[in-house]
Amino acid sequence: MTDLHFLSTTTTNGVLEREFTLGDDIHGMLWSPPAQTAPLILLGHGGGRDAKALPMVGRAQRLVAEGFHAVAIDAPGHGERPRTALDDQQIAAMQEAMSTGVPVGPIVVPYNLHLAERAVPEWQATLDALERLPEIDGPFGYFGLNMGTAIGVPLTAADPRIAAAVFGIFWYDGTLAEHARRIKVPVEFLLQWDDQHIPRDSGLALFDAFAATEKSLHANAGAHKEVPRFEVESMVRFFNRHLR
Repeated sequence: MTDLHFLSTTTTNGVLEREFTLGDDIHGMLWSPPAQTAPLILLGHGGGRDAKALPMVGRAQRLVAEGFHAVAIDAPGHGERPRTALDDQQIAAMQEAMSTGVPVGPIVVPYNLHLAERAVPEWQATLDALERLPEIDGPFGYFGLNMGTAIGVPLTAADPRIAAAVFGIFWYDGTLAEHARRIKVPVEFLLQWDDQHIPRDSGLALFDAFAATEKSLHANAGAHKEVPRFEVESMVRFFNRHLR
């Protein structure tokens, strides 16, 4: 059994925030409503970010205000976690592609799926540890865009504890689609109609691959990083519908 260690505990504006480690490699943040048993939402961060990134904190605080617990962990090679030689190589290739206008998908997709192979067991170990806490109650939900989708789709396909999921802003890939076809829980999927990196048809094809009979597509005008903030409120309503 891998031990869960809380490194710090603070409470701000009614949000209990606990930084933790699990074993030697996993680092994360757990946000909670004080003294309340509630479902847990897993938050997968995007590439180049970590569990403490401002978008993660903002989403977590909104979920706590609604009475949920929220957790995020650093993906491999992110935050303070060491990078491998492959991490450095792929990050440099992505940065060069973006700076020169070369399509970045052929680099991002296989690299993110490689990270998912490492991250899915870490997420499952985190769930194993957190569900032993008396204040954590099932079922669980998952939210993750960009790299958070690349990790979250195979995680949701593999772990029956996740009962609803929000994905989006990612390319279609045959391997990822195979995982999506195993997902039958409710899905909400975000797509940016004018995404300069992800072709519209590619995002639509990934949405189509999910086997869920209850799935909704949220397509908004705007570029890759212009997901409207009101989609956070949609996420909250989605998890209220399916996890309460």
